[in-house]
Amino acid sequence: MSHKHERILTAIFTEPVSSNINWRNIESLLLWLGADVQPGHGSRFRVTLNGIEGTLSRPHHSSTASKQDIRHLRELLTAAGVGVQDAKR
Repeated sequence: MSHKHERILTAIFTEPVSSNINWRNIESLLLWLGADVQPGHGSRFRVTLNGIEGTLSRPHHSSTASKQDIRHLRELLTAAGVGVQDAKR
């Protein structure tokens, strides 16, 4: 895992929830983890990771994800068996 992906994964699982994670970095991390990312309707897209499916929304007027988006992403990653411990592999 690159240092960049390690830093992003750590930021996703850090409390309090971060609100300054660039959305393109999140997409890059998901692809690195092997997620299947399919565009959906509007700003939504479907993510399948380790057999777990979820829907995430791209930010509308910003390049950074909101705290709510990060919470949804955290839930998806946790359900797929990915956690902050994976940042060190």
